[in-house]
Amino acid sequence: MQGPVDRSRRHFMVQTGIGLLAMASMPAWLRAMEMPGIPKLTPNRASPTFKPDVEFELVAGLDSVPILPGPLTRVQRYTAKLISGPKGTLTEMPNCYLGPIIRLQKGQKVRIHFRNELMEPTITHWHGLHVPALMDGHPMYIIDPGETFVYEFEVINRSSLNIYHPHPHEMTARQVYYGLVGGLIVNDEEEAKLELPSGEYEIPIVLQDRRFNAQNQLIYGAHMHDRMMGFYGDRVLVNGRPNAEFDVASRAYRLRFLNGSNARIYKLGWSDGTPLTVIGVDGGLLESPETFPYVMLAPGERLDVWADFSGRPKGSELTMRSLPFSGVVPMMTEHRMGRGRRGGMGGRMGGMGMMGAMDLPVGSDYPLFKIRVTRETSESPMLPSRLSKIDHYTLSDVANPDKPVPIEISESPMAMLLNGRPYAFNDIQPFERIPIDTVQLLEIFHTGGHGMGHGMGGIGHGMRGRMMGMMGGGPRQEGQGMGGGMGMMFSMAHPIHLHGEPFQVISRSVSAARADAYATVKDGLISSGLKDTVLVMPGETVRLIKPFYHFKGLFMYHCHNLEHEDMGMMRDFLVE
Repeated sequence: MQGPVDRSRRHFMVQTGIGLLAMASMPAWLRAMEMPGIPKLTPNRASPTFKPDVEFELVAGLDSVPILPGPLTRVQRYTAKLISGPKGTLTEMPNCYLGPIIRLQKGQKVRIHFRNELMEPTITHWHGLHVPALMDGHPMYIIDPGETFVYEFEVINRSSLNIYHPHPHEMTARQVYYGLVGGLIVNDEEEAKLELPSGEYEIPIVLQDRRFNAQNQLIYGAHMHDRMMGFYGDRVLVNGRPNAEFDVASRAYRLRFLNGSNARIYKLGWSDGTPLTVIGVDGGLLESPETFPYVMLAPGERLDVWADFSGRPKGSELTMRSLPFSGVVPMMTEHRMGRGRRGGMGGRMGGMGMMGAMDLPVGSDYPLFKIRVTRETSESPMLPSRLSKIDHYTLSDVANPDKPVPIEISESPMAMLLNGRPYAFNDIQPFERIPIDTVQLLEIFHTGGHGMGHGMGGIGHGMRGRMMGMMGGGPRQEGQGMGGGMGMMFSMAHPIHLHGEPFQVISRSVSAARADAYATVKDGLISSGLKDTVLVMPGETVRLIKPFYHFKGLFMYHCHNLEHEDMGMMRDFLVE
């Protein structure tokens, strides 16, 4: 029997034009609610002993907004209302479905009353913030429609651009796709002293790809191919708008990029070949500015760019593009997408998402937004030569220099997995138990690469083991993945996100078998600074150092290709 929530959700799905294919995916959210072993917890309430400096209400609900000319588009949307605290805490993005920009100061105590006005369960994760496990938005804390979860935490992050978005198991991708995402900026005294461009000279740039039907309603596919590759749209929205243009003065600006796409990876580069001057990444400012010919930006990653338009005459234009590259999707799929763009048979293969990708192929050359100089000025700040101080960890600081914590990526037609196991609550493996207040060496690699023999369990067992046997799973070569050469056909790039404190990338290496594709992206992979999401290319091994300080409990690590996350490419660390 259907209750009112079921009927309302069905009505919303039909009205938003998702269609019968998405209707077929309805059991996914029901499974999330009823997943064996995941408790239904009482939502957290406000503590009488917690005295907030900032307090606001955050609501996830339904709305209709103008995106394309014609009918309004129905979306899911975050809205907020300040209860107490500085007036600049919440900034609405005009004519946009994105949530308001939340600005917090390091050291502030924050209380957020999060209310669910959707027609399905949800919970909000503070992507990039280092907060207690109870406040991190773990899927076990999902709340039903009409319920409120109260977050209370002190901001201990350094200055940085972070993200808030849903994190309910098996529903994250769709909720983000329909609009539930926003930016959260932390400021601190170290950054304030630099007097970087601010106000109108600090421009947020949220990149998302979407597909629309003839009635301007969002299309979200449910095909298996979309789940395996990730869902791709056929047009790019910037700050929720198509064909984005920014009017600027002839001076320096701070461009704060956030990749809010479900799966699409961008290769950012200026149309005239001007290098990108990077001043910050996920975890905040770099120690000093760095220059790149282009920069790769995967889902969940952020980028802080110093863009100086000084000397450009009034009326001049400059376009930010996603430049050509290869290797982030399986070779066969990449080939089909190229053929599909020319109207070949590839355009009829896969689901709606990959059809969209064939209209806007992953790794092709396309514009993102245009800069137009409309005012000349002689006043402009100078780029600081030093930006911040980062306390670097070395191998001498880690508790496990000879036995890194493994994060093994495996791909097959049946599943995308981390450490050979699909996500399951209370399925902590021995190497996923992390002692509190330690610094750990971690290694991310593809099946057949480094790190085998850690006692991961599950590798080659059950259906996956039978699949390997059927596909000739003999000895595996570096970078080839499951089943030797056959595994390479499924190998693709994965942005791996680790909850909790940011980490340092200390080394990257790639197998010779994938060197050609890697050459098209390697000069735009940033390894300096502090990160919480890292793009791992096919055949690549990434080593990183991550502290596990302050908070005990469950902290997730997962692929930030959101369709992969929802299909179980996600695990928990238990910090104890």
